[in-house]
Amino acid sequence: MLSLYAVEHQLVHTLADGERVCGVTLLAGEIYLVRDKERDQVEVCDVTTYRLQRRLTVPYAILLTDMTSCEHNRCVYIGDHGGECIHRLDVQGAVTRWAVNGSPVGLSVNAAHNVLVTCYEVRQIKEFSSYGNLLQEIALPSEVINPWHAIQTRSGQFIVCGGCFGDPVHSVCMISADGCHIVHSHGGQQGSDIDQYDEPRHLAVDDNESVFVADPYNRRVTLLSPTLEYVGQVVSPDQLKRDPYSLYFYTQRRHLYVAVDEWNEEQRNCTSGRIAVFSV
Repeated sequence: MLSLYAVEHQLVHTLADGERVCGVTLLAGEIYLVRDKERDQVEVCDVTTYRLQRRLTVPYAILLTDMTSCEHNRCVYIGDHGGECIHRLDVQGAVTRWAVNGSPVGLSVNAAHNVLVTCYEVRQIKEFSSYGNLLQEIALPSEVINPWHAIQTRSGQFIVCGGCFGDPVHSVCMISADGCHIVHSHGGQQGSDIDQYDEPRHLAVDDNESVFVADPYNRRVTLLSPTLEYVGQVVSPDQLKRDPYSLYFYTQRRHLYVAVDEWNEEQRNCTSGRIAVFSV
């Protein structure tokens, strides 16, 4: 099954271009994506037709970084790096927020329906309840440099991707539940070989806990086994033609949603973004 994963993929649909896409998720049969702009940052689309249903504004947003969802609590969470907070948006459109006391970059929801917030500047994972009560702070091992995103497996271990330009290690690591040591890892020196990454930014897992890795500056999505062994390239640079920064895997349809941005080298910024949907 894993070997098939690495070759059976096709582009199903591409959502419309717009401002840079900061994150994508699904909730209650709808696609949510968040864009980098002052108003109407959240776009909600039908999961079947991909048609835009509505736009929602996140008040007091400064620099949005990621998005995740929780079916149990019927809401989405949006990280705000500039405001050092999390915005909580429920399906009725009500928005609340809470302070992180750090700059959030990556978000995920664990099996306990709590929010995991990755703060790369302090190299921590912070776990919050749905309404912002801090439950624990997990300091990452010293080998994990500039972490971007973390998810928690059913067994309680954490999978973390990290590495910035100039860092000695760009990798995906499985870390013990207490955060003290690395159990498995994939990656190393920054590069483009199959065992290397160039700033791996975001993760997604399927129902077997195989791991998808967004590798933006290599313009590809890599698939790893549940123990972080290399399986293959799920989405290639030729298919993306842009930089993938965020992922969401929809188990029921086996669709991988990839947020891709267009980088302007002269302006040193992202000029546009969209969602590409792949069948895997």
